[in-house]
Amino acid sequence: MNTRVGIRLAQYGFTGIGIIALGYCGAVWLSARLYQEGKVRVFDRERDRKSSTAISHMPQAPVPEPGDLVGKLEIPRIGISVIVVEGVDRTELEHAAGHIPGTALPGQPGNIGIAAHRDTFFQPLAAIRAGDTMTVGTIEGMYRYRVTSTEVVHPQDISVLYPIGWDTLTLVTCYPFHYIGAAPERFIVHAVRLPACG
Repeated sequence: MNTRVGIRLAQYGFTGIGIIALGYCGAVWLSARLYQEGKVRVFDRERDRKSSTAISHMPQAPVPEPGDLVGKLEIPRIGISVIVVEGVDRTELEHAAGHIPGTALPGQPGNIGIAAHRDTFFQPLAAIRAGDTMTVGTIEGMYRYRVTSTEVVHPQDISVLYPIGWDTLTLVTCYPFHYIGAAPERFIVHAVRLPACG
């Protein structure tokens, strides 16, 4: 085999690998988008049904199971609008942001923990800053938060999820944002709940 033929075969091989990689990335993106659209429809339908049903004594919501719809997180200034489901395993985080089990649920007192991948739903967090506002909408209501600070911690530092005496929201993603491979640290966003409007 001469050098020219070898180079040509290598070009074909690398082109094929590139096409396969692009196809895989496209399939993952499309799967996540379709999942999000479906969950948004379910969320909107359930919220509309809830608001049109007058119930004087609501039973306490059950603890969600992995994959159950928890709500919708929105941070308008940086363009985040993502469905949040229960759990932070690979299955949940491939398609949505995940509510961290053991932390408060939206509407409950304490510290709500929400995680997502840095290269998908939480990539815009690279531009977040103190003072930004966000909402967590659930079937039960809408809760508003203001970002107070950000920090970078080691993955083992779970103290960022502890309750601190008032209602807070903590967002977690891997860091650095453009790191290739398993990122060594975690980027944390701290936010405090704002009073309800009206």
